Amino acid sequence: MKKNTSLVKQGKALYNVDGEDYDEQREGGPVDKKERIVRSAIELFQKQGIHKTTVSHIVKRAEIAQGTFYLYFPSKLALMPAIAEEMVEVLVDKIKENIGDETDFPRQMEKMIQAIFSVNKEYSELLALIYSGLASTEHLKEWEMVYAPCYELVSDLIETAKQEGTIATQIPSERVAKLIIGLVESSAEQVYLYNYSDGTEIERQKEAVTQFLFDALQMKR
Repeated sequence: MKKNTSLVKQGKALYNVDGEDYDEQREGGPVDKKERIVRSAIELFQKQGIHKTTVSHIVKRAEIAQGTFYLYFPSKLALMPAIAEEMVEVLVDKIKENIGDETDFPRQMEKMIQAIFSVNKEYSELLALIYSGLASTEHLKEWEMVYAPCYELVSDLIETAKQEGTIATQIPSERVAKLIIGLVESSAEQVYLYNYSDGTEIERQKEAVTQFLFDALQMKR
């Protein structure tokens, strides 16, 4: 397992798998109890797995009463959507960072694909935990809602590209965004969640999905 990997949100480390630098402050104020629960769960799930982690472990790490935990979550698996939300925020921030001031849609697409591959590489272990946790509960149906900010970001880019005549499709932008995100994430997961270590093959996978999307949207590179 990788060491010292931090999930970063708005420039602050939310957790550290070695238990170091556990940040009790964010944006100048105290971290609220719900966020402390989520942070503690992320750390413990990564260190010892979902099944070996109990609510007692989580509340001890978060330094709160066990009854307080149940004010926010009915069970440890109910934490999964909240953890997934943290991960989606990281993804959205990375896409925005990569795109920057770029206004050319084909270049935006390339940068978005690079961002998704980058996040999947950096947080492959955490993503695997999120997927397994959501899949084992009724919370899997919340996935679309959790991903809404990412879909909205990409949908806006697509809508602008349509208006500028860069792409021509009658499919609603929201649906196109979901198809693109789903395809790129699935392609990244194939190489990172299954511990594929061949760097050349990873680049081929990234190139293949990029070219496929360019062909589908009838764009030139």
